[in-house]
This record gives sequence, structure tokens and C-alpha cells, in this order.
Amino acid sequence: MPFLPTDSVALSSGIQMPVIANGSWAPPTGNARAEVKDWTLTALKAGYRHIDTALGYGTEKSVGLAVKESGLKREDVFITTKLPYTDHSRVQDSFNESLTNLGVDYIDLYLVHWPQCVDLEADGTIKVTSGLTFVEVWAEIEKIYEGKKAKAVGVSNFSIKNLEILLKSAKVVPAVNQVELHPYLAQNELRQYCKDKGIVIEAYTPSGYSKVRNDPVIDKIAQKHKVTPNQIILAWHLFRETVIVPKSANEERQRENLNLLVLSDEEVEQIDALDRGERICNKPNEHGLVWGWTMEQLGW
Repeated sequence: MPFLPTDSVALSSGIQMPVIANGSWAPPTGNARAEVKDWTLTALKAGYRHIDTALGYGTEKSVGLAVKESGLKREDVFITTKLPYTDHSRVQDSFNESLTNLGVDYIDLYLVHWPQCVDLEADGTIKVTSGLTFVEVWAEIEKIYEGKKAKAVGVSNFSIKNLEILLKSAKVVPAVNQVELHPYLAQNELRQYCKDKGIVIEAYTPSGYSKVRNDPVIDKIAQKHKVTPNQIILAWHLFRETVIVPKSANEERQRENLNLLVLSDEEVEQIDALDRGERICNKPNEHGLVWGWTMEQLGW
């Protein structure tokens, strides 16, 4: 049964997560991160009840101010934030920093942003640290969950390979796995694996940027329905029961992202056929690395 834009999905922890979140990533330039408050506020006014942020984005404070200024009750806004890959050795302190930034006393969903643990050199170079594994990090995440400061906990950018490693010792199965997912990277095996384990799959970069939005198949379906290519792609995700995190700072596009049709089986099949396993947001650099790890280490 396809998700509708107003739907929520039940997580394994027992809470409900709205199936569409507005993302809050912003570049670390000028006032971009401070401006997140304004467009998060317009998103909340448009009807979003799920905001996705991360300590690493530098936008938690802006999100927290927007939620406060919206006039909505805290329990009516689902907030996702994430443990940075630089903070694997200070999980509790990093979590408390996020609480302070957001100005809240609990997080709805707390994710391990990446499986690898890294240090950032002064020049911005990534140095992978081998002394700490994501299994050990997850044990600290479980303590936060047990302390009820996070209503649900999960992971991001985890493959089947690394989920298998994690689940061998995990006392708490991740409620969510947030990964890059769009028509050029359909992640079908991972989606089925997560479904079998009771893990909700959540898509970042859900539109695949302009590269996927400009695909002729997408454009043809969009013209048929007199909607945008972006709306068609997001509708495809909901048909496949995938939670999505589109990001828009534009009030009109924010409303568009909540106004989605239900595609036909034939249209979904046409979009399914576009899958080519292509990463667009987080693809390997010239050394074959993604944020310090090889594709083999990531299980990609």
C-alpha cells in the first residue's frame, strides 16, 4: 500500500515517524546555516512535522529556534539528528551537545551518521581511526536509548554487510537506516533486507538532484500529470513505502513536496527500470574512497 504524504510509519521502538521530512543541510558559507531557521519555519507552517538535521550540518540551533518559534508543541514535531563520524569516541557528550543546540530534552530519532570513525586534520584532511568500531559506538547509542533521551535510534549509510556485523552483537536493532536512494540508485536488496529485519528505510538525496530529475522518463510522466519531475520522483518513493528527506528552502517547493499523486503500477515500473546503481551524492573520490573508507569497507 503506497504511503500518502500525510502518513506516518511505525518504528520498532513504538513511535510514529512522519514519512516526509524536510532536510536542513546547508553549506558552511556566509549566513546559510543561520538562514535554516527561516526556511524550517516555512516548512513547519506548510505542514511538515518531521525535520531532519545533524550535528555535522551545523544547523541544529537553527532548527531548534524554528520549532520554538512555530508555536507547535514539542511532541508534534519529529526531530531527527545524527552522531558525527568525528564523535564516535564521545557519543554521550556529542548527544548532549545536540540536545543543547536544539533546545530540547529528547530526540525522536538519533542516527549514527556514518559507520567509520574519523579525525579531521587542521587542513580538512580525513584521517580514519581504526581503534574504534561501529559495534562499540552502537553499544553507547543503546545506552542513550535505554535512558529514554532518544525515542528511537538508528543508522545511516549502513550496507547489508555492515548491518550484518552490527546485528551480531546489537541488543537493539536499528529502527531506521537512512541512505542515499533515488531512481538511479534504487537499493532494492538493501530495502528488502531492512524490511525483513524490521528496519525502516529512509532516503536522502531522494530526487537524485538535477541528474535524475532531467531523465526523459521522469520528464514524460511529469508532463502527463502536469507536475514537476521532483514530485514524480517523490511519489515513486512513497509508492515503494520509503520515508523521504527532500530538502527545500523555497516555500512553494516545500508545499509541492507535500502535494504528491499516486503513480500507476506501469509508471512505477518505468521508473524502476532506471536503476543503475549510481551514487550521486556520496560517490568515491579519485582514490576510490568515500569519507575515508573504501567501497569494500562500506559494503557498497
